[in-house]
Amino acid sequence: MQFFSNPNIDFMSKRKLFFSISGAVILIGIISLILHGGPRYNIDFTGGTLVHLKFEKPVEIEELRTALGAAGYGNSEIKHFGAPNEVVLRAGIELTTEELSVTIEDIISKSITDNPFVVQRVEKVGPKIGQELIWKAMQAVFWAIILILLYVMLRFELRFALGAILALVHDVLITIGAFSLLDVEISAPIIAAVLTIVGYSLNDTIVVYDRIRENIKVKQKNAGMFQNTVNVSINETLSRTIITSLTTLLVVVILFFFGGEVLRSFALALIIGIVVGTYSSIFIASPFLVVWQFKKEAV
Repeated sequence: MQFFSNPNIDFMSKRKLFFSISGAVILIGIISLILHGGPRYNIDFTGGTLVHLKFEKPVEIEELRTALGAAGYGNSEIKHFGAPNEVVLRAGIELTTEELSVTIEDIISKSITDNPFVVQRVEKVGPKIGQELIWKAMQAVFWAIILILLYVMLRFELRFALGAILALVHDVLITIGAFSLLDVEISAPIIAAVLTIVGYSLNDTIVVYDRIRENIKVKQKNAGMFQNTVNVSINETLSRTIITSLTTLLVVVILFFFGGEVLRSFALALIIGIVVGTYSSIFIASPFLVVWQFKKEAV
């Protein structure tokens, strides 16, 4: 199946434009992170207690906030969870899960008498465990990037490895920045999604790099020829890249809309990552090789 019949798009002539676009998007994300005081972590990382309540009828957040405030829990974070009759509240309440369940039920049932509810789940995470999870997540991303660098260096060469890592860092920064702009919490599934994005983006980049390496053997003579070789290689793999990305994206979009609230942020991270990963393999990783070649010949 071919989306394009013998495409001949000059991607490399627009490399400065796309570098600028990526730089601007990353900068906006960094500014958002600074303004928000860093990523917004959920209970998996910050510690605290989460209670998921399901009411018989839709319930107003302010109604719950008033009830909890009167009992001394006014600082609790309360929001709807997938439906108007479901809410989650999060607070640093020093009780066991059993005590907390009884306490919350008692407070709300006394204040809201005409809307029965059940406690769906109660989760409690200590701050020490949360800090350990943040550290382990950072280690996972770091070692993934290091091992990818070594793998690409062994399979190709240094410039390819650096280009792949640049694309991966680009993808991760844009994904985290997008979550900050959308004010979405960073949870353990999001970290799993980020690692999945790293693998997906690398796979897409390797396909393009493999074709570049094959074409270099017969076409490269100088930097100008190398730029043309990269263009030809991207055009030759363009249909494959689009088909792979669209089919993967279709599944993830379905997961986003029909997978439920628990999986929605995970699916959102994958949607952003697939789009950005496809973009970076063409407009970041490949142009980096051209810039490297021109710099090399200029020395």
